[in-house]
Amino acid sequence: MTKILVTFLMLLTAAVSAQPTIKDGLEAFVVANNVYPQYSLQNCIQGTVIISFKLDKQGQVYYSKVSSGIGTDLDDEALRLIRLSSGKWAVPANHDTSIFLIAPMKFTLSGYNCADKDPQGIKKAIAVYRSSEALANSIQNFYKNKEKGDFKPAEEARFIALKKELGYDDEYLSGRIQDGLKKLKQKDKQGACEDFLFVKYMGSDLADEVLEKYCK
Repeated sequence: MTKILVTFLMLLTAAVSAQPTIKDGLEAFVVANNVYPQYSLQNCIQGTVIISFKLDKQGQVYYSKVSSGIGTDLDDEALRLIRLSSGKWAVPANHDTSIFLIAPMKFTLSGYNCADKDPQGIKKAIAVYRSSEALANSIQNFYKNKEKGDFKPAEEARFIALKKELGYDDEYLSGRIQDGLKKLKQKDKQGACEDFLFVKYMGSDLADEVLEKYCK
């Protein structure tokens, strides 16, 4: 049986007498709610993402950023998890809302034949992801414009070939839909609809039904 593990450690930039707490601890929250993102999962990409965030007096996350990332969709997932924890914190009365909380999240895959994966291949996959983000955006922009009727039909073949080159096939897009459905169960509608819209604007109709049902 395969597992997806996320370990968590929280530090403060300044010492305080009492720290904000979340029910059962943030590590348990992260383990219960993480959705290992498709690209990193398929390419056995693992590592630590450091998120810095601030809480207001009501325990809402009002500021968050990736302080140190891997450069793949793991960065987005780590940030999503912190934002998902918003409102679930118990904050001491004397909490300084200007203090940064630091959350190093270590994403580790067990199974998926990752032990046999060539480290150089993993490094290459990370580099490809970083360089392909702009290309993915160009594909999405094309299909957004197509939806508006403002596009050149002759260009579509080029974007179809680019999707194939980048690995955005039906298997990948179906995985993104399943990730979105998991996020819906966590009441993360924003994260879910972002996944569904990604599929739509990759020129696929696979997400049309869930977009109609959940994202209107």
